[in-house]
Amino acid sequence: MDSSEAVKKAVMEQTLRETSMANARALIERIDENCFKKCVPKPGSSLSSGETSCHSQCMDKYIAAWNVVNTAYIRRVKEAAAGNA
Repeated sequence: MDSSEAVKKAVMEQTLRETSMANARALIERIDENCFKKCVPKPGSSLSSGETSCHSQCMDKYIAAWNVVNTAYIRRVKEAAAGNA
């Protein structure tokens, strides 16, 4: 591998890492915005068991969806990188 290929690979890897971090931050923001608002309509000093259960299920769904999207995105980036090689 020549130096330009090594630089290209390093840039692609850095881009993937940065994108993954940005996606993780967005996921956490969405969980906070959507799950908490949906499951805790009237915040108090503590969460009821129903609110806790709702929030946990909501978070599980968001994380599962994020994993599917992130996996597909990474696969496409790798395919594009392989196609340009």
